Amino acid sequence: MQYTLKKSLGQHFLKDEAICKRIVDELQQDTFTQLVEVGPGGGALTKYLLHIPNVDFRAVELDREKVQFLDQAYPSIRGKLINEDFLQMEPPFEGAFTVVGNFPYNISTQILFKILDWKEQVPVVIGMFQKEVAERAASKSGSKVYGVLSVLIQAYYNVDYLFDVPPESFNPPPKVMSGVIRLTRRDDVPAMSSERQFNLLVKTAFNQRRKTLRNAIRSLFEPEVLEDAFFNKRAEVLTVGDFAALTFKMR
Repeated sequence: MQYTLKKSLGQHFLKDEAICKRIVDELQQDTFTQLVEVGPGGGALTKYLLHIPNVDFRAVELDREKVQFLDQAYPSIRGKLINEDFLQMEPPFEGAFTVVGNFPYNISTQILFKILDWKEQVPVVIGMFQKEVAERAASKSGSKVYGVLSVLIQAYYNVDYLFDVPPESFNPPPKVMSGVIRLTRRDDVPAMSSERQFNLLVKTAFNQRRKTLRNAIRSLFEPEVLEDAFFNKRAEVLTVGDFAALTFKMR
Protein backbone atom coordinates (compact mmCIF):
# COMPACT_ATOMS: atom_id res chain seq x y z
CA MET A 1 0.00 0.00 0.00
CA GLN A 2 1.27 3.48 -0.92
CA TYR A 3 0.22 6.75 0.65
CA THR A 4 -0.24 10.31 -0.59
CA LEU A 5 1.24 13.48 0.88
CA LYS A 6 -1.30 15.97 2.14
CA LYS A 7 -0.14 19.58 2.08
CA SER A 8 -3.17 20.58 4.16
CA LEU A 9 -1.70 18.58 7.07
CA GLY A 10 1.76 20.12 6.69
CA GLN A 11 3.26 16.78 5.74
CA HIS A 12 6.98 16.61 4.94
CA PHE A 13 8.20 13.07 5.53
CA LEU A 14 11.68 12.39 6.80
CA LYS A 15 13.66 10.10 4.48
CA ASP A 16 17.25 10.57 5.75
CA GLU A 17 18.07 7.44 7.78
CA ALA A 18 21.09 9.09 9.43
CA ILE A 19 18.87 11.87 10.78
CA CYS A 20 16.27 9.34 11.98
CA LYS A 21 18.95 7.40 13.87
CA ARG A 22 20.37 10.59 15.35
CA ILE A 23 16.95 11.60 16.70
CA VAL A 24 16.49 8.15 18.23
CA ASP A 25 19.99 8.33 19.76
CA GLU A 26 19.15 11.71 21.32
CA LEU A 27 15.88 10.26 22.61
CA GLN A 28 17.69 7.41 24.32
CA GLN A 29 19.92 9.76 26.32
CA ASP A 30 17.05 9.65 28.83
CA THR A 31 15.29 6.67 30.35
CA PHE A 32 11.54 6.31 29.91
CA THR A 33 8.94 3.58 29.96
CA GLN A 34 6.17 5.30 27.98
CA LEU A 35 6.67 7.02 24.62
CA VAL A 36 4.34 8.95 22.31
CA GLU A 37 5.23 9.75 18.71
CA VAL A 38 3.28 12.63 17.19
CA GLY A 39 2.67 12.43 13.43
CA PRO A 40 4.44 9.18 12.45
CA GLY A 41 3.50 9.74 8.79
CA GLY A 42 5.23 7.11 6.67
CA GLY A 43 7.01 5.56 9.66
CA ALA A 44 10.58 6.85 9.14
CA LEU A 45 11.12 7.29 12.89
CA THR A 46 8.46 4.80 13.95
CA LYS A 47 10.32 1.76 12.65
CA TYR A 48 13.17 2.55 15.06
CA LEU A 49 10.95 3.54 17.98
CA LEU A 50 9.09 0.23 17.82
CA HIS A 51 12.35 -1.59 18.59
CA ILE A 52 13.29 0.31 21.75
CA PRO A 53 13.09 -2.39 24.44
CA ASN A 54 10.82 -2.26 27.50
CA VAL A 55 8.86 0.78 26.35
CA ASP A 56 5.10 1.13 26.00
CA PHE A 57 4.73 2.95 22.67
CA ARG A 58 1.85 4.91 21.09
CA ALA A 59 1.75 6.84 17.81
CA VAL A 60 -0.80 9.61 17.23
CA GLU A 61 -1.76 10.13 13.57
CA LEU A 62 -4.66 12.24 12.33
CA ASP A 63 -4.50 11.04 8.71
CA ARG A 64 -6.55 7.84 8.34
CA GLU A 65 -4.66 6.80 5.21
CA LYS A 66 -1.32 6.90 7.08
CA VAL A 67 -2.84 4.85 9.91
CA GLN A 68 -3.83 2.16 7.41
CA PHE A 69 -0.40 2.29 5.75
CA LEU A 70 1.47 1.96 9.07
CA ASP A 71 -0.80 -0.85 10.17
CA GLN A 72 0.14 -2.85 7.07
CA ALA A 73 3.81 -1.85 6.82
CA TYR A 74 4.68 -2.44 10.49
CA PRO A 75 2.58 -5.27 11.98
CA SER A 76 4.12 -4.71 15.43
CA ILE A 77 2.40 -1.29 15.59
CA ARG A 78 -1.09 -2.79 15.69
CA GLY A 79 -2.99 -1.67 18.74
CA LYS A 80 -0.52 1.19 19.29
CA LEU A 81 -1.90 3.69 16.76
CA ILE A 82 -4.24 6.47 17.88
CA ASN A 83 -6.19 8.00 14.98
CA GLU A 84 -6.91 11.36 16.62
CA ASP A 85 -6.00 15.03 16.48
CA PHE A 86 -3.10 15.48 18.91
CA LEU A 87 -4.27 19.01 19.71
CA GLN A 88 -7.70 17.80 20.83
CA MET A 89 -6.91 14.52 22.58
CA GLU A 90 -6.54 13.52 26.22
CA PRO A 91 -3.15 12.27 27.46
CA PRO A 92 -2.56 8.81 25.92
CA PHE A 93 -1.02 7.39 29.11
CA GLU A 94 -1.44 7.52 32.85
CA GLY A 95 1.75 8.78 34.50
CA ALA A 96 4.87 10.14 32.82
CA PHE A 97 5.58 9.79 29.11
CA THR A 98 8.17 11.15 26.67
CA VAL A 99 7.09 12.82 23.41
CA VAL A 100 8.96 12.58 20.10
CA GLY A 101 8.13 13.59 16.55
CA ASN A 102 8.82 15.23 13.24
CA PHE A 103 6.02 17.65 14.00
CA PRO A 104 3.71 18.91 11.22
CA TYR A 105 4.96 22.43 10.53
CA ASN A 106 1.55 24.05 10.28
CA ILE A 107 0.72 23.19 13.91
CA SER A 108 4.17 22.91 15.51
CA THR A 109 3.75 25.93 17.81
CA GLN A 110 0.34 24.63 18.92
CA ILE A 111 1.95 21.26 19.67
CA LEU A 112 4.37 22.97 22.07
CA PHE A 113 1.49 24.72 23.85
CA LYS A 114 -0.37 21.38 24.07
CA ILE A 115 2.71 19.87 25.72
CA LEU A 116 2.63 22.74 28.23
CA ASP A 117 -0.92 21.65 29.15
CA TRP A 118 0.53 18.19 29.88
CA LYS A 119 3.77 19.35 31.50
CA GLU A 120 3.08 17.45 34.74
CA GLN A 121 3.21 14.21 32.71
CA VAL A 122 5.85 15.05 30.07
CA PRO A 123 9.42 15.30 31.40
CA VAL A 124 11.17 15.20 27.98
CA VAL A 125 10.36 16.11 24.38
CA ILE A 126 12.58 15.57 21.33
CA GLY A 127 11.02 17.34 18.37
CA MET A 128 11.76 18.47 14.85
CA PHE A 129 10.41 21.87 13.89
CA GLN A 130 10.86 24.53 11.26
CA LYS A 131 14.23 26.01 12.22
CA GLU A 132 12.58 29.37 12.96
CA VAL A 133 10.23 27.78 15.54
CA ALA A 134 13.03 25.68 17.06
CA GLU A 135 15.19 28.80 17.45
CA ARG A 136 12.34 30.78 19.00
CA ALA A 137 11.72 28.02 21.55
CA ALA A 138 15.43 27.94 22.47
CA SER A 139 16.31 31.66 22.28
CA LYS A 140 17.40 33.66 25.31
CA SER A 141 16.43 37.18 26.40
CA GLY A 142 17.95 39.88 24.22
CA SER A 143 17.60 37.85 21.03
CA LYS A 144 15.49 39.21 18.16
CA VAL A 145 13.46 35.99 18.05
CA TYR A 146 12.90 35.80 21.82
CA GLY A 147 9.18 36.14 22.49
CA VAL A 148 6.01 34.61 23.91
CA LEU A 149 6.89 31.04 22.88
CA SER A 150 10.42 31.32 24.33
CA VAL A 151 9.25 32.58 27.73
CA LEU A 152 6.22 30.31 28.19
CA ILE A 153 8.19 27.17 27.24
CA GLN A 154 11.34 28.08 29.18
CA ALA A 155 9.40 28.76 32.37
CA TYR A 156 8.84 25.00 32.61
CA TYR A 157 11.48 23.40 30.36
CA ASN A 158 15.17 23.78 29.63
CA VAL A 159 15.48 23.92 25.82
CA ASP A 160 18.55 22.69 23.93
CA TYR A 161 18.95 23.25 20.19
CA LEU A 162 20.47 19.95 19.02
CA PHE A 163 21.07 20.17 15.25
CA ASP A 164 19.90 21.48 11.88
CA VAL A 165 18.15 19.29 9.32
CA PRO A 166 18.39 20.38 5.65
CA PRO A 167 15.40 20.37 3.25
CA GLU A 168 16.76 17.46 1.20
CA SER A 169 16.28 15.14 4.21
CA PHE A 170 12.52 15.23 3.49
CA ASN A 171 10.01 14.23 0.86
CA PRO A 172 8.85 16.67 -0.37
CA PRO A 173 11.66 19.06 0.62
CA PRO A 174 10.27 22.00 2.62
CA LYS A 175 11.31 25.52 1.59
CA VAL A 176 13.00 26.07 4.94
CA MET A 177 15.65 24.54 7.19
CA SER A 178 14.50 22.41 10.11
CA GLY A 179 15.91 22.03 13.58
CA VAL A 180 15.71 19.41 16.34
CA ILE A 181 15.38 20.53 19.96
CA ARG A 182 15.19 18.82 23.34
CA LEU A 183 12.87 20.02 26.09
CA THR A 184 13.77 18.81 29.59
CA ARG A 185 11.33 19.72 32.35
CA ARG A 186 12.75 22.09 34.95
CA ASP A 187 12.83 21.19 38.62
CA ASP A 188 13.34 24.88 39.45
CA VAL A 189 10.26 26.52 37.90
CA PRO A 190 10.34 30.20 38.97
CA ALA A 191 7.75 31.30 41.52
CA MET A 192 4.79 33.16 40.00
CA SER A 193 1.49 34.39 41.40
CA SER A 194 -0.39 32.06 39.02
CA GLU A 195 0.10 30.50 35.60
CA ARG A 196 -2.84 32.51 34.31
CA GLN A 197 -1.30 35.82 35.41
CA PHE A 198 2.10 34.79 34.03
CA ASN A 199 0.63 33.90 30.61
CA LEU A 200 -1.37 37.13 30.50
CA LEU A 201 1.67 39.25 31.40
CA VAL A 202 3.97 37.61 28.83
CA LYS A 203 1.45 37.80 25.99
CA THR A 204 0.55 41.43 26.79
CA ALA A 205 4.21 42.50 27.05
CA PHE A 206 5.18 41.02 23.68
CA ASN A 207 1.99 42.11 21.95
CA GLN A 208 3.59 45.57 21.65
CA ARG A 209 7.22 44.57 21.94
CA ARG A 210 8.57 47.86 20.52
CA LYS A 211 7.04 49.80 23.40
CA THR A 212 8.50 50.10 26.87
CA LEU A 213 6.96 47.77 29.43
CA ARG A 214 5.34 50.78 31.07
CA ASN A 215 3.27 51.41 27.94
CA ALA A 216 2.80 47.80 26.83
CA ILE A 217 1.46 46.43 30.13
CA ARG A 218 -0.09 49.57 31.60
CA SER A 219 -3.50 47.88 32.00
CA LEU A 220 -2.11 45.15 34.31
CA PHE A 221 -0.50 47.30 37.03
CA GLU A 222 -1.39 50.17 39.33
CA PRO A 223 0.11 53.52 38.16
CA GLU A 224 2.40 53.86 41.18
CA VAL A 225 3.99 50.46 40.47
CA LEU A 226 4.75 51.56 36.90
CA GLU A 227 6.78 54.53 38.16
CA ASP A 228 9.70 52.17 38.86
CA ALA A 229 12.58 52.62 36.37
CA PHE A 230 12.42 48.86 35.68
CA PHE A 231 9.43 49.55 33.42
CA ASN A 232 11.62 51.61 31.05
CA LYS A 233 12.80 48.26 29.65
CA ARG A 234 11.33 46.38 26.70
CA ALA A 235 9.90 42.87 26.92
CA GLU A 236 12.72 41.19 24.98
CA VAL A 237 15.36 42.01 27.62
CA LEU A 238 13.43 40.43 30.51
CA THR A 239 14.37 36.93 31.58
CA VAL A 240 11.81 34.24 32.38
CA GLY A 241 12.55 34.88 36.06
CA ASP A 242 11.89 38.62 35.61
CA PHE A 243 8.45 37.93 34.16
CA ALA A 244 7.62 35.47 36.93
CA ALA A 245 8.67 37.93 39.64
CA LEU A 246 6.59 40.71 38.06
CA THR A 247 3.38 38.65 38.42
CA PHE A 248 3.39 39.37 42.17
CA LYS A 249 3.06 43.10 41.43
CA MET A 250 0.10 42.78 39.07
CA ARG A 251 -3.37 44.06 39.89
